[in-house]
Amino acid sequence: MLSRLMSGSGSLDREFNCTVRLLDDSEYACTVQRDAKGQWLFEQVCQHLNLLEKDYFGIRFVDPDKQRHWLEFSKPITKQMKSLPPYTMCLRVKFYPPDPAALKEEITRYLVFLQIKRDLYHGRLLCKSSDAATLAAYILQAEIGDYDPGKHPEGYSSKFQFFPKHSERLERRIAEIHKSELIGQSPDASELNFLRKAQTLETYGVDPHPCKDVSGNPAFLAFTPFGFVVLQGNRRIHFLKWHEVTKLKFEGKTFHIYATHQEDQKIILTYFAPTHEACKHLWKCGVENQAFYQFEKSSQVRTVSSSNLFFKGSRFRYSGKVAKEVMEQSAKIRREPPEIHRAGMVPSRSCPSITHGPRQSTIPQARRRAVHISIMEGLESLRDSGHSTPVRSVSSGSSFLQSHGSGAEGGYGTAEFSEDSYSPSDSMLSTPVSNDHSSDQAQVRHTNGPHNIQEDRGTELSASDQARPLGAKAKGSCPGKTRSTQRSPEEERVNEFICSLARLFLVTVVLLFALLLLLIVLTESELDLAFLRDIRRTPEFQQFHYEYFCPLRRWLACKLRWMGGHLINK
Repeated sequence: MLSRLMSGSGSLDREFNCTVRLLDDSEYACTVQRDAKGQWLFEQVCQHLNLLEKDYFGIRFVDPDKQRHWLEFSKPITKQMKSLPPYTMCLRVKFYPPDPAALKEEITRYLVFLQIKRDLYHGRLLCKSSDAATLAAYILQAEIGDYDPGKHPEGYSSKFQFFPKHSERLERRIAEIHKSELIGQSPDASELNFLRKAQTLETYGVDPHPCKDVSGNPAFLAFTPFGFVVLQGNRRIHFLKWHEVTKLKFEGKTFHIYATHQEDQKIILTYFAPTHEACKHLWKCGVENQAFYQFEKSSQVRTVSSSNLFFKGSRFRYSGKVAKEVMEQSAKIRREPPEIHRAGMVPSRSCPSITHGPRQSTIPQARRRAVHISIMEGLESLRDSGHSTPVRSVSSGSSFLQSHGSGAEGGYGTAEFSEDSYSPSDSMLSTPVSNDHSSDQAQVRHTNGPHNIQEDRGTELSASDQARPLGAKAKGSCPGKTRSTQRSPEEERVNEFICSLARLFLVTVVLLFALLLLLIVLTESELDLAFLRDIRRTPEFQQFHYEYFCPLRRWLACKLRWMGGHLINK
């Protein structure tokens, strides 16, 4: 009996429970073996969803320090966790498809649709009011179908919450588009049109990482299918295409981006992340995104180091497929389209159902008055601009943190990305990453001046999928104080050459020191190890010992005695 109990407890120790929250807010629970790797759990979730185009997705979790991580599929799950089981994780889009409408299967498009709907609700997908109304109308058509006066009373669009907060004017515009322009569209057609519209927006695919520049102003770094972007204040100040980014590096809390821009102009961007772990997570996300979108084949991906010295820093290699391989593999899919169980009228954490009324915010009333900024004020302040706006250098005195006056509704006031803005952590959204990094972020250094882009004036929305506000209102920030210390290509080449010589010298010194230690062990020690004994018996070592080492030792001893006697006589 006792042996049975012991065997039973042993089996329990070898297993643990894990829950993965899916994009429609349903949950998938399973029992996982202790030595199971992340790939096994991911495959189980994809099999549950009947998903084949799975390389765009990943599983994300938050450690006890509230730092987000992507589950690495090649490592055991337990070795990646800093807490005890049971574990709760999230399935999310990790690599946004460059053209989501071109995805092969409807089930994949539906999951990406759910992710972008979350981005819209949490404030990562910024757009002007006309685009916001169109996107919301597509969501409405996909979830409730054609407008029916008998089922949909006046103000029915207000029962849905597409954004953190929106005005009656925007609600009326959403209802107008839904009533007149989308009649007859099926859910899959509405979702497809939603994806096509979202893909044209500049913040499509943005998952912001909060940092600060040299002046202490908040900045948000993000990786998109098209390149690396930096958001600061109320505009995008940097956009670098993936082929322009030459190296990503981090040291401690400092994150560096090396890039070659127009006419071989070299750019170095430097920021500080809140913590070392946050900086490492930022670096790994950048390495993975660049490998996924830039390379033609996964065999071209190489292991990268976070430091210039081979014996210092972290080493990491993206081990999955790249975007081109994923699309080629998707084209070979031949099967009957799997059945899709859409949420429909089921209440969702990201977009409450019409039958359950609008979401009641849990933000305290005093804070709500201070932090809630009308979605109309932000959305209507955005201007049209292209997705691949080129980076232009401007003087360090150029202002890119400006606040404009705003009206009550439909005004053209802009809201900076503020840490005091609406935060999803204050809502009723119950997801395992709802306690992400708070607003007290560490400083960031921005070594090269801002590249001002004529951008849409942004809206004040939240930044993280779960709790990181997209932005921080720059308290005491002064426009134009960001320093510009851009180096010329000649100076960069000289610095790189000097650094290479320094590394070569350091490695040489280390090797010589190691050889000296080995020589001392061979000649002076009495260690009677087999391999040392074999070396000592070789004719070459005997000749070196008696003809070179012994005379050198006598000479050094003589010099040391002479120096000692000289010092004593003085």
